[in-house]
Parts: sequence; structure tokens; C-alpha cells
Amino acid sequence: MENIFTGLMPERLWYYFGEICKIPRPSRKEAQIAAWVMEKGREFGLEVLNDTTGNVLIRKKATVGMENRPVIILQSHLDMVCEKNSTTIHNFESDPIRPRIEGEWVKATDTTLGADDGIGVAAMLAIMEPGNLVHGPLELLFTIDEETGLSGAEGLQPGFLNGRILLNLDSEDDGELFIGCAGGKDTSIVLPYSKVPLPERSKSFRIDVSGLKGGHSGDDINKGLGNAIKILNRLLSEASSPFALRLSFFDGGNLRNAIAREAYALVSMPEAMAEAFAQYIVAFESRIKFELKSAEPDLKVACLPREPTGFCMAIPSQEKLLNSLYACPHGVIAMSADIPGFVETSTNLASVKTKEDHFLIGTSQRSSVESAKDDIAKMVASVFGLAGATVTHGQGYPGWAPNADSPILQLTRETYTTLFGQEPKVLVIHAGLECGVIGKKFPGMDMISYGPTIKGAHSPDERLLIPTVSKFWDLTIELLKNIPA
Repeated sequence: MENIFTGLMPERLWYYFGEICKIPRPSRKEAQIAAWVMEKGREFGLEVLNDTTGNVLIRKKATVGMENRPVIILQSHLDMVCEKNSTTIHNFESDPIRPRIEGEWVKATDTTLGADDGIGVAAMLAIMEPGNLVHGPLELLFTIDEETGLSGAEGLQPGFLNGRILLNLDSEDDGELFIGCAGGKDTSIVLPYSKVPLPERSKSFRIDVSGLKGGHSGDDINKGLGNAIKILNRLLSEASSPFALRLSFFDGGNLRNAIAREAYALVSMPEAMAEAFAQYIVAFESRIKFELKSAEPDLKVACLPREPTGFCMAIPSQEKLLNSLYACPHGVIAMSADIPGFVETSTNLASVKTKEDHFLIGTSQRSSVESAKDDIAKMVASVFGLAGATVTHGQGYPGWAPNADSPILQLTRETYTTLFGQEPKVLVIHAGLECGVIGKKFPGMDMISYGPTIKGAHSPDERLLIPTVSKFWDLTIELLKNIPA
């Protein structure tokens, strides 16, 4: 596959990003990309380590005259969020990402791009190369499985890292420096259901909700985006009684850290009600499009005839599912009283899957306040507990408490201002970053997170702003050059 980034600067960073796009790297299946990174490290004559979790650490010695500088850790994650539209044929375990350039943006063709965090990995590979960069001793840490629970960072063992200054290259807004993040927890639900034969003389339909933007369940949770699961469930709940609607199948969303973009259901009703139901769908779509006209201009609700499945959910099972999904909170729960405009606590209704005898429902909770994170997870569990579901909570991951007096923050802020003539913003992010886990495992770690501008992360609308990549690179190499002895 041609590297379409030839001619973009910095040349070596873009070269590596193009190569990374060719290598499949879903979360928990990073063996191929990890082996490639290690091969590059050995090719450059560097010390290459691989821990039992699967993380890769490459050590590079200081350039001449910089030997007395402290060890700096550069850190990015190898995995990417694998999202595509339902009509897209793409196997993330074998097919390359197909990037393209549109004006000042890099996008992928009908899938996530993987700039989160492939662009950080590419920068680290370019820094690994022999060349003219000036830096002290470096540890380049490539973690696995960031996107599904930060388990790579969780698996780091004491003594694996020598440095105590860390540059996390996994943020998504040029001009913003992050010094703290929310903690998170997953809550999974198993809701049993019973099947019964479909009533005779039924007409069956497939209902699709599509065209939503989706997005990152942390960064984008406060943008008023639609949730396809919530929209579909609202339709089904409203229509159940007047149309004697019977549900056979419900599928929506995918990953716990992505807002659901698509959902569909298979339903049936008495033949005599089919025409009126089709009219209801048109009216429902108009109403929802009006409600979300600014946030979701491409929202679609479609209804097409289908062959009957021969069975449907028993009415008590159907009511438990629809009522639980209706009551399940989704979105911002609390804004910070201390940081203007900062989301403190949120929850994401991420997925619903119909299995043989149960629904599998995925949700995730985030908060910069540990007790609030636990509280909203219990709220979600209580909703489904009332319906008789089995609820389990993941181990979760800690937040990263901000330190306004951080030395690396002061240096990064001064360096950014000197290079680009404007003061960067210093923020705390509602998304989860590995800094929280790493800081807990390695006390005293001085950390900062930054990156180029990436929009639409965790969705097929993911795009990378080209001019900000050179700024990201310049900031990084200038920091490495100026870390004080």
C-alpha cells in the first residue's frame, strides 16, 4: 500500500504513521505491531524490553553532552479503537487502515483512523532513529490495551521504568496541556429473557437508527450527541402499546468508550397495524431530527419489512428490557464546581446485544471524583437490578490528580509559548489517560499529556489536523533538548 504522506513534514513521523496504518492493532491483539516496534528498536541498536503483559520498552542513550540529564519517558499506546459503519466491510484483525488526505485533514475510509494513538507511536519511532536530535537518556514506553481498560499500564511492574518524568503523547487538542484526568469503571449487565412463538398474522419489520456522529465517551459526552440505543429504545417504548409491538432482537453500539452511533431492532405487530406503524416511524424521525437538528443533522430512522423470525420476547421480558434502558442514565451527571466547563461525572450506555437467552448490556462510568464514579456505577446497577439482571463491575482505573506546580508543566508551557507565540491552556480531561495508572504505580512521577488535534476519535469520523502534527513534533523535540540537568 502506498504511503500517501510522502512530502508531509516532519517526514519521518509521517512515514511511520503510514506504516502503522498498514498493521492491524485492535485492543488485546497488538502482537503484530509490538513485534514490529521491537524489530525497529533492534535495527537501531537500542535496548529492547518486553514485559509479561506485552508492553514494549525501548531505551535510547543520551546524545553527547546530555548524559547528565534525567531520564525522560515518552509514552503512547499501541492499540486503536476499531469502529466502522454497519455497511462497511472491514476486518480490523487483518485489513489495513486506508487513510486519505482531505485539505488539511487526514481521515480514514469508513473506519476509525487510529491517530489515537498511532500519531504518538509514530513520533516515538522517529525519535528512536539514529540522527541529529538532541536529548538526554530516553525510555520509550509502548503500552497495550489502553482503549478497553488500560490493562497494559495496569500490568507494569515495579522497576520496569527508571525515569520519573513522563511525556504522555495521547491528547487530542493542539494548544492544550493536560495535567489530570478522570478515573473510569465498566458496568456490565446480563438480563435474561424468555421467548414465545410469534402471534399469527403478524407483520415484521427491521428498524434502524443510523447517521449519528458517535464519538469518545469521555471527550464528547457533553456535546449533546445522540445515542442510537436511547433513540431506538424510545421509539420501541412509545410504540409497544398502541401497535401491540413485539420485539425479537435488539442490537446497538459496540465499544464501552464510544457513544453508540447505530442500533437496530426486529419487531412484529398485527398486520392491520402495519400501515399506521409506517406513518408513525416517519413522524418519530421528524420529531427526533428536530430535537437533535444541530448536534445530529444526518440522523436517520428507517423501517423496512422483514421475514418473521418465528419467535418474539415474552411480554414481561420485553418490558423489563425497554423500561431498564429507558431508565438507565446516559450522559453528563455532574459538572465540576471548581473547574468551569469541566465534566466531573458521566456515564455511557454503550451497547446492547441480543444473545440466545439474555441481553448483554455494556456501560461505562467516568469521574474525577472516585466516590462519584462508584456512585454512578451503583445507580446504573440499581436500574438493572430492579429488572432482575446480573450486574458486574470492572476493576476500573484511577484518575490522575492535577499538580499545578509540576516542573514539567512549567517547562512545557514556557516552551510552547516560546515556539508558537501563544500561551497554551492547562486543563484536566474527562477522558481516561494512562497517566493515572502509571502515577499510582510509580509514585513521584512528574507527568504531562499533549498531542496534535484529533477530532471524532472513537468513530469513523476520526480525523487528524495536519498542521498541528508539526507543532506537536517541534514541542516534543524542544522539550527533550531543554530538560534541565
